[in-house]
Amino acid sequence: MLNRRQFLQRGAAASVLTVPFIKEVGAMNAPVKKPVVISTWNHGIPANEAAWKVLKAGGRALDAVEQGVRVPEGDPTEMSVGYGGRPDRDGHVTLDACIMDDKGNAGSVCFLEHIKHPISVARMVMEKTPHVMLAGEGALTFALQNGFKKENLLTDEARKQWEKWTKNSDYHPEVNIENHDTISQLALDMDGNLSGACTTSGMAYKMRGRVGDSPIIGAGMFCDNEVGAAAATGHGEWVMRTLGSFLVVELMRNGRSPQEACEEAVLRIVKLKPNFNEVQIGYIAINKAGETGAYCLHPGFNYALYEDDKNVLYDAKAYLKK
Repeated sequence: MLNRRQFLQRGAAASVLTVPFIKEVGAMNAPVKKPVVISTWNHGIPANEAAWKVLKAGGRALDAVEQGVRVPEGDPTEMSVGYGGRPDRDGHVTLDACIMDDKGNAGSVCFLEHIKHPISVARMVMEKTPHVMLAGEGALTFALQNGFKKENLLTDEARKQWEKWTKNSDYHPEVNIENHDTISQLALDMDGNLSGACTTSGMAYKMRGRVGDSPIIGAGMFCDNEVGAAAATGHGEWVMRTLGSFLVVELMRNGRSPQEACEEAVLRIVKLKPNFNEVQIGYIAINKAGETGAYCLHPGFNYALYEDDKNVLYDAKAYLKK
């Protein structure tokens, strides 16, 4: 058993070892690149354009990511986000979203119907309530009370696809089908502050009431202004089981680059799920130096990166090869 003197001596030694490491991680010795914005999938290109306008004008990363993801939310041709999203198996379009700022504030909505821009409702939850998440009817009531308009989000094209599906009602989510799904966006502004947003209509023809990772802080998206931010896309159940975005940020806190952190988060799923061939997971990340990373389980996940006044779509590296 340790006596008091031995305990204090060991504690002092431990603090000598750990404090310099924490300072080194927080310092981010690499030259800072800013602004930077990164988004999932090819609908990240127009989302980045909207976010970049905010960032180049000296605006906050928080405003940039909200304005960015509103673009695919309002696009009826993007059938996995917002207006025009594919419905659940009962024909209802239900939306999930979350947002997080540089001060650790967060807002989220899930199982929200009839509101075209759930990301803006999520931000209002963050800024106007003492809560982080509102769900279902409660989220809808809150949105309507705060000036949002109730709309029919089921487009003719989405309805036709759902009616075709109901003939067999065979639910087998496919990897990378039609460039699904979430739009996740992370931004570093001119002041060096980070924010993130994530929004989706979820898996097509899901069970009524199913909620994925996208509205869950630490799963679909996580932001820590001392370290970096990360976001996920793909089959949300496995992101939830591993708290993937939080994991990526914590790995960066412990010295991993954004790319290394994304790769490790995917490997955690590989270790946990024997039949990982049936799912797709992708992560994006950014640190305080403006360095970015992206990685996925299967080839086919792409991401949009806007830096140095160039908005480019890249194919992410994958664990499995073609």
